[in-house]
Amino acid sequence: MDISLVTIVKNRRTALVNMVRGLERCTPKPIELVVIHMNEEPYQMPSSTFPVKQQVVNSVHQLPLAAARNAAVSLASCDQVIFLDADCIPAPDFLSLYIEAFASADSLISGRVRYLTAKAMEKNDLFERLMEYSIADPIRENIDQYPYELFWSLNFGCRKTTFKEIGGFDELFIGYGAEDTDFAFSAKAKAIPMITISATAFHQYHPSYDPPMNHLLDIISNARAFREKWGLWPMEGWLSKFERAGLIRWSKDSLELKRMPSAPEIETALKLT
Repeated sequence: MDISLVTIVKNRRTALVNMVRGLERCTPKPIELVVIHMNEEPYQMPSSTFPVKQQVVNSVHQLPLAAARNAAVSLASCDQVIFLDADCIPAPDFLSLYIEAFASADSLISGRVRYLTAKAMEKNDLFERLMEYSIADPIRENIDQYPYELFWSLNFGCRKTTFKEIGGFDELFIGYGAEDTDFAFSAKAKAIPMITISATAFHQYHPSYDPPMNHLLDIISNARAFREKWGLWPMEGWLSKFERAGLIRWSKDSLELKRMPSAPEIETALKLT
């Protein structure tokens, strides 16, 4: 079975090269890798046994995530498409497990993610010992089948026909936050089943924030859009942290910015592992 693997990227060349190295270790390999660059020029990629197709999505918004994922599907050659975050390295059996899932069901397929720490990224034998050097996702580790509410876009697959039936990613969601939860809710509304498989992606460490204060305005905008569309608030954990920090005013029916975070507040939120 032929598979198109697609990814979207912004300022992640080293991580993307590691993804290609991981894909070369997979059995089988994808028929192609589709890379959508968000507001940046394509990279010089290392040679690979599969073609790499690159395209640019330019936008006034820094991270047009929804538009980039939709563009990736349009550029993919195969009906079977796997979405893998640019920061992820696939396990050697990654594609074989997806192929089994595609053959058995026409579903929204969710893989699993483990995390590589900053220290792990320095290991010379990283690719040989990915499982040993990674840690499980604390939220999803012991969940056999993810509910739609825990769907995420780091590692998932579906047929193009399924993607079209879902409606693709809603481009009213601009920037970071909730666009993948909205996608899963749209699948649920269309009665498209979601299954979770063991195909594992290893997320490479990069500086990030908890809560993501660097994406505060996007999160507020997208939370409002989600609330208007589905009648409930997404990202409640982050919104609660923003509220406790005095950054937002949040109630059952409204969400407002009170102030932007200070530089020390953002620095405090930086995750160091």
